[in-house]
Amino acid sequence: MLKVKTPKYGRVKRELDKRAPKLVETGKKTLILQGTKTSNVLNTVLSEIYHLKRDSAIRYTRKNDSIRPFESGGETSLEFFSMKTDCSIFVYGSTSKKRPDNLVIGRTYDHHIYDLIEVGVENFKRMDSFTYDKKLAPQAGSKPFIVFSGEAFESVDELKHLKEVLLELLRGEVVDNLNLAGLGRVYVCTAISSNRVFLTHCAMRLKKSGTIVPRIELVEIGPSMDFVVRRHRLPNESLKKEAMKTAKDKLHKKIKNVSKDALQGKLGKIYVPDQKVGEMVLPNKAKGVKRERREAKVKNSNNERASKKQKEDS
Repeated sequence: MLKVKTPKYGRVKRELDKRAPKLVETGKKTLILQGTKTSNVLNTVLSEIYHLKRDSAIRYTRKNDSIRPFESGGETSLEFFSMKTDCSIFVYGSTSKKRPDNLVIGRTYDHHIYDLIEVGVENFKRMDSFTYDKKLAPQAGSKPFIVFSGEAFESVDELKHLKEVLLELLRGEVVDNLNLAGLGRVYVCTAISSNRVFLTHCAMRLKKSGTIVPRIELVEIGPSMDFVVRRHRLPNESLKKEAMKTAKDKLHKKIKNVSKDALQGKLGKIYVPDQKVGEMVLPNKAKGVKRERREAKVKNSNNERASKKQKEDS
């Protein structure tokens, strides 16, 4: 049997607890890495993506020649890096004569490849090429709006898949409540054709509108690029079914004799046993008992006097 090692130090135990499965998962981290050959454009794209997701991203700059996501056996190193860094989303960049400026974006489940989509980068513009007021630059950690424009995102399978992956990549941590002051950026994805998507990054400028809701203007701050869909691989049905499982809510223990009403609220029933009043023992200090005793003493004394008089007369 395999020996199970328990952590000896508190720091190791806390780190393992962070990586353990949870009912409510925290934000997903992104792993950014590159292949043996990359172009200057592709290196800049990877750097820009890392800059946008700096709080929840890990960047590897060393060349990896053993990673081939779409080939059998070429996923081993990628899954190892996913387990090492605890990242569930990855962006892999490489370039070749057949596929120049190639990006592979994928997701993992239990540190195994879940799905993949391959896109080519064209018409790339970096952040430095845009001129705008630096006060409009979004702050670190601000939540983005994500806009998908175009009917192709609902009708074309490749763009449907790309929409899901981009949504996981760009949205960050999922929250229940959001302060409007924390919204400072917008990602706009426009479907130009059945295999081409234009992606740009904009800042939000709030202006007076005469109402409580301000008027919003978008200022393009970059980066912007075209994604040309090349290949994609959907997850297996068994793996998808396993990944889509959700934990059942913990059942609350039923409380006896308690019910809830829409109008009266929480109601309770109290069961009182039969009270045997006739068998109850009254205390000696009762006022009624004292009166009866006094009356009995007076009556007894009167009877004694009457009997003495009868004896004397006789």
